[in-house]
Amino acid sequence: MADRLLNKVAIITGGASGLGLATAARFVEEGASVVVTDKDEDRLDGAFGNISNIKPMDRRYQDVTDELGWSELIEYVLSEYGCLDILVNNAGIVIRGTAEDTTISDWRKTQEVNLDAVFMGTRAAIGAMKPSGGSIVNISSIEGMVGEATTAAYNASKGGVRIFTKSAALHCASQKYHIRVNSIHPGFIRTPMIDNALATMPSDEVEALLLRMENEIPLGSMGHPEDIANGCLYLASDESKYVTGAELVIDGGYTCR
Repeated sequence: MADRLLNKVAIITGGASGLGLATAARFVEEGASVVVTDKDEDRLDGAFGNISNIKPMDRRYQDVTDELGWSELIEYVLSEYGCLDILVNNAGIVIRGTAEDTTISDWRKTQEVNLDAVFMGTRAAIGAMKPSGGSIVNISSIEGMVGEATTAAYNASKGGVRIFTKSAALHCASQKYHIRVNSIHPGFIRTPMIDNALATMPSDEVEALLLRMENEIPLGSMGHPEDIANGCLYLASDESKYVTGAELVIDGGYTCR
């Protein structure tokens, strides 16, 4: 175990699988006390059985779209741990649909989970971090920077996360809160969400998609959750003390073109 996050307290949302799970495990390895939240309590408990031997994980049920729930979570963390140093706003959803066929219900649900919750989490964390500073990491996407015809609502939500992050960073800097706010923009990462999507697609479409990934990603393949977890670790640690309002793109070079 290293100590890049020794004595730091972190909250990670959407932590039952994928990027959140990998980030929680990485933070624990580096000495942090981690409160992991998810909407699915059973999946959350099951997911962390394999890393609980490293350090006890504090798992909390949370609907990130519930404003009162954010207040209760922050109150719990401050009561139990005395401070909050890191927030990773990771929880998110993808509902496929174009600008023409996306329903207003799907649009609003996507914004509520992917953007509104990031706003509420950031706002709550700023209040908790003001006494001693901290780091807020908002998980956006390369699709918050470039468009994709079949994910209109997702594009909009992640683009919102990108620019909201900069606004929050400027606010915290202007108030001298010593709170850094940054966004991470993952490319195509092999997560359970991706695997589940692939499982619902015809085999010929899966083959075409994987071939596209091989051809269009300069490094030749999808990334792994640990690649994003390492980016979160850097932004959460004191190594990034001069970094705020930044976009950390982790996409195998996909957006270079």
